[in-house]
Amino acid sequence: MVQFNLPDNSKLVEGDHYKSDSESASVKSFRIYRWSPDDEKNPRVDTYEVDMDNCGPMVLDAVMKIKNEVDPTLTFRRSCREGICGSCAMNIDGTNTLACTKPIKDVKGDVAIYPLPHMPVIKDLVTNLKNLYKQLESIKPWLHITKKQDNDGIENIQTKAERAKLDGLYECILCACCSAACPSYWWNSDKYLGPAVLLQSYRWLQDSRDEARSERLKELDDTFKVYRCHTIMNCTQTCPKGLNPAKAIAGIKTMIAENRS
Repeated sequence: MVQFNLPDNSKLVEGDHYKSDSESASVKSFRIYRWSPDDEKNPRVDTYEVDMDNCGPMVLDAVMKIKNEVDPTLTFRRSCREGICGSCAMNIDGTNTLACTKPIKDVKGDVAIYPLPHMPVIKDLVTNLKNLYKQLESIKPWLHITKKQDNDGIENIQTKAERAKLDGLYECILCACCSAACPSYWWNSDKYLGPAVLLQSYRWLQDSRDEARSERLKELDDTFKVYRCHTIMNCTQTCPKGLNPAKAIAGIKTMIAENRS
């Protein structure tokens, strides 16, 4: 695997140019990062011309059309096409976002598509997220209920106010756009949990049904896991779901301070 960093054009070369046979005036060029571990070639950027009169409105529509009709070797992730699964996270026009919810018309000129920055590239637009998932597992993203396990069949309910505390947190789809946009995560991803995982952590810290809040906070209370955040706000600006990881991280810091006293 190679480590992809934006911007880093030192090894990028111009690759193939796939021209469209269409005579339509609505042809748009897509410049896509390509790299494969199966050859010894440097990373390159291939250009594909797509007739927008015969293509869906989103970037993912164009990428799928390119793979299906022009270049079957192009590799990327996708699943739901509804902005729910987070699989098609890419760097499009300089911003980390979801290809399935990014309108092509919003991009002026050629559409530049790269893998998520500062992530190991497996192939083309597919990055390795094993480290992020390992970090997610470390924060135990599930309810810890120990004191009320009396099997009496009574539902562990929340008030409307308690449930409202989860709004803006549970919607996270773990696309990793925010973590891939965070300079602190770029340099300290081995120790700093990053905005995506910390947003998930705050979701469980805010859940009134969870009974391990103190233990969770103690596990987060070290020099790197939370405190490498410098409130740069890239995470909030790039989130395709409109969430605010920076606010969640600030909330965790407050809770840790209160838990110490």
